[in-house]
Amino acid sequence: MRRFSLYLVVTTLCLLAVAGESAAKTHGRTPGYTLVENAPGDATLVSPGYGSTTAVQLTSTGSDWGAIGFTVAKGLKLRDVNTLSTDYEFLVGSCWGGSPRFTVGVSNGTTNETYFYIGTAPSWTGCALGLWANTGNLASPASPVDDSQLPGGSPSDTYARAQAKYGSYNVEYIAIDLDGGWDGAQSAEFDNTRVNSTLYTYEP
Repeated sequence: MRRFSLYLVVTTLCLLAVAGESAAKTHGRTPGYTLVENAPGDATLVSPGYGSTTAVQLTSTGSDWGAIGFTVAKGLKLRDVNTLSTDYEFLVGSCWGGSPRFTVGVSNGTTNETYFYIGTAPSWTGCALGLWANTGNLASPASPVDDSQLPGGSPSDTYARAQAKYGSYNVEYIAIDLDGGWDGAQSAEFDNTRVNSTLYTYEP
C-alpha cells in the first residue's frame, strides 16, 4: 500500500497562508476544512452533492493525489476522536491500496499516522462504482485501524486497543486521502463527512 504524509503539506500550507503565499493549490477554503492537491483538479468542489448542494471530488492518477484536511482543535487527543464517517461515491476505479481512508496524524514527540480505511475488510477493496454509500462510524471501539506506524502497532488493530495504547497522543491533523492512483486511476466524491460532532456538507 502506498501512502503519503500530509503533515508537512498541511503544516506548510498553514504557515504560508499566514504569509499570504501558497505552496500548493487550495480552494473551497471555509472554516473547518481545506482541499489539498498536488496537481490541478485533484481536489475540487462539485455540484450537486449527496442530498446537499455541494460535495468534494478527489482524484488520484499515477503519483498525484487529493485530500480534504479538517480543522483540529488544540489539545485534541486520539482518545477524543470517536466519530469518523462520510458518504462517498466512486466515479472512476474503486477502493484499493489503502485508498481512500481517514488519516489521523498523531504525535508523542514524533508524528506518525493511523489509518481508517474505506472499503470491505480485510482487503479494503470492492467499493461500488456510481453508487453513494456511507462508511458508518470508522472510529467505533470495534473498528479496525492500521496503527502499524506507532510503537507496538498493527495493520489490523481494533480502535479500542489503539486508543488504550495511544490515546494520550496529540492529534496533529485529520484528513480524507485519495492516493491510490499508482495502482489505477481513482476518482470519488465525498459528502456529509462527520468528524466527532462536526458535520461537513461542503456548502459554499
